[in-house]
Amino acid sequence: MIPVVGYSGARVAVLGLGRSGLATAHALAAGDAVPCLWDDSPEARAKAEAEGFALTDLTRTDAWAGMAALIVSPGIPHLYPEPNPIIRRALEAGVPVDNDIGLFFRSWATPDWDEMDRTPKVVAITGSNGKSTTTALIHHILKEAGRPTQMAGNIGRGVLDIDPATDGEVVVLELSSYQTELARALTPDIAVFTNLSPDHLDRHGGKGGYFAAKRRLFSEGGPDRAVVGIDEVEGLFLANQLSQGPADDRVIRISSGQKLDGEGWSVFARKGFLAEWRKGRQVAAIDLREVKGLPGAHNHQNACAAYAATRSLGLGPKEIEKALHSFAGLPHRSQLVGERDGVRFVNDSKATNVDSAAKALQAFPKIRWIAGGLGKDGGIAALKPFLGAVVKAYLIGHSARDFALELGGTPHEICETMERAVARAAEEADAGETVLLAPAAASFDQYPNFEKRGEDFTARVRVIVG
Repeated sequence: MIPVVGYSGARVAVLGLGRSGLATAHALAAGDAVPCLWDDSPEARAKAEAEGFALTDLTRTDAWAGMAALIVSPGIPHLYPEPNPIIRRALEAGVPVDNDIGLFFRSWATPDWDEMDRTPKVVAITGSNGKSTTTALIHHILKEAGRPTQMAGNIGRGVLDIDPATDGEVVVLELSSYQTELARALTPDIAVFTNLSPDHLDRHGGKGGYFAAKRRLFSEGGPDRAVVGIDEVEGLFLANQLSQGPADDRVIRISSGQKLDGEGWSVFARKGFLAEWRKGRQVAAIDLREVKGLPGAHNHQNACAAYAATRSLGLGPKEIEKALHSFAGLPHRSQLVGERDGVRFVNDSKATNVDSAAKALQAFPKIRWIAGGLGKDGGIAALKPFLGAVVKAYLIGHSARDFALELGGTPHEICETMERAVARAAEEADAGETVLLAPAAASFDQYPNFEKRGEDFTARVRVIVG
């Protein structure tokens, strides 16, 4: 646990008592603050009381007298589409609003760091797609290289729930736009921006607000090194804003598809090969084509980001390359779950929309595609340009018949259930093909979440492959 500093003896309100909220309450108490907890859910309040905390009804006006701050969980709107009523009350009362990320950055460094040989570091990753994979990959590379490291934030543990720093440790944080937008302190040593595509636009008042929330990670604290994906105009603009000129190697530009060979520092992937360029010449290269845990151009971009971040931490190309080959991937994100007779089975249950499904469909040459579920507005018509590799589609769930109407000449079969889809795809697949779960739909018609859907696929595959 990271005890929160700066609030000793002060009352601090905590709104939202999920994983991060309760971790925040414990960290505030460890720093001698007085946590004042509230959640709209009676079950969440009961859990907090069971952990020994007193509740404070923050809907009451008299609860705010002498309150030093309000710490908000990431899922609670604080501006758009409109502020939560409790947050509005804090804003009107002039009570500073923050989140656990802001508390972490103000509390992470301690006086005993002066006795360490190597100062601990923080690498923070944000972006629309690939954050989790990039975060986990950086963490994996560091572990394989023997560096002490912890992973937290939007993946793994809450930031205040991790252990105090050890000598030379690197904390790797995945940060969502909800987290970067509100944190009052953001001071990573290395900040990574993967990419930008429209998401959470109602929470940020449009795409510009969404990008602005991501940009705060770079503008608020001034990281020593910035790793920026420039395949979208927003990333290109961000890299330009951070750089003092073409040769400024404090900014590492990354790309999946473009050759970047300017005067500065860049890492890019083309045709399955990662290349590192510095001062106008290539200094390293890695063949990514046989890295099974990172299939497809979108994962090659993640590899570029992780490579750039770990190179910034002093790791060599060969030790990074070795670690890439032992990375198994994250569950439900282009996860290889089995092979049989030359047929691969890949779980990308996280591909719940057209954009993420399109990336998955570009990652493999011959695909037996399992798709369907609770379809979203627009269906899958936008996937037509990406169906060239699909040998046959096996459609499940509520939108199976709707999807079938949008597949044009692509062979397909309505299977209804995961059980039948996996069985039929496995029965018909030939060596060199991939049975790919990339639903392009929500899971809520048949499963409580995409994780359970992916687990069902994985369990059925493992029965087949043995």
